[in-house]
Amino acid sequence: MANNFLVSVQGIEEPEWLCRVEPFMQKIAGELLIDGQEASVMFCGDETIRQLNKDYRNIDAPTDVLSFENGEKFLDQEGQEWLLAGDIAISVDTLKKNAEYFGDDINSELKRLLLHGLLHLNGYDHGEEHIEKGKEPECQMLKLQEETLLKLKGEKII
Repeated sequence: MANNFLVSVQGIEEPEWLCRVEPFMQKIAGELLIDGQEASVMFCGDETIRQLNKDYRNIDAPTDVLSFENGEKFLDQEGQEWLLAGDIAISVDTLKKNAEYFGDDINSELKRLLLHGLLHLNGYDHGEEHIEKGKEPECQMLKLQEETLLKLKGEKII
């Protein structure tokens, strides 16, 4: 089987690298042994993600990535069962700010946010802990995130 990742933009100009997101998501899924899932990835600006954050989390501020887990199962036309994992929203504005804060390139930060979102859609949580500059993560999700990113270090989206 495989996975299906639907990639789109909302309220921003479509970046030239958008076509490379879906193949990267397939590689993440392969590393995490995820199979038979469908998820969407939407790129937007700070204003759109701020509104989503306000509407769904009661936080009136932009953020880098939001994940909306679904968990429903459905059968395709061939009778194959799929998991509708959910939706990921990423602000390209905050993506750039994060890369600058961490002293990393935008490509690496984008990979981190995509992986982070997919982990959330698959039941992982990091509680109050977040990736901090110069500090090793302690929780299972963030450790797995950073270990997986090392395996995908050579992958280029941007």
